[in-house]
Amino acid sequence: MWELLICFMATVAFAIIFNTPFRLLGRIGMIGVLAWTVYSFIQDINVSFIAAAALAAFSASLMSYGLSRRHRVPVTTFAIPGIIPLVPGGKAYETMLAFVDENYIEGLTQGVATMLHAGAIAGGVVFALSIFSIGRGIDQRYET
Repeated sequence: MWELLICFMATVAFAIIFNTPFRLLGRIGMIGVLAWTVYSFIQDINVSFIAAAALAAFSASLMSYGLSRRHRVPVTTFAIPGIIPLVPGGKAYETMLAFVDENYIEGLTQGVATMLHAGAIAGGVVFALSIFSIGRGIDQRYET
């Protein structure tokens, strides 16, 4: 429970930093909670963290696209703060710490894991974008 509350507050804090409208903060926080819940649940059933990050980013992006159409705001208003709980900041810190301690093998191992995690998040977001772009021509990829 505390984990979800902290996740909600962190997502809303980043949304405030990005100057999102005040009326959308609750919904943005719920997207972050959804992303973290999906990520945690998928890891609890012994699926790799890469697949968990990709599916969590995909679910957060789907919710972001739906809410952005409903509230008529850009998708990034919801998507960027919504995936913040998934960002591998701790892994990046451990990577740098290993390199500073001259433990290069551990640093490379952590660095590859960090890059895979970040790539999975990007892949989930892009896959959701492609679903919403199906049926549109090249000249109508984005809403006008």
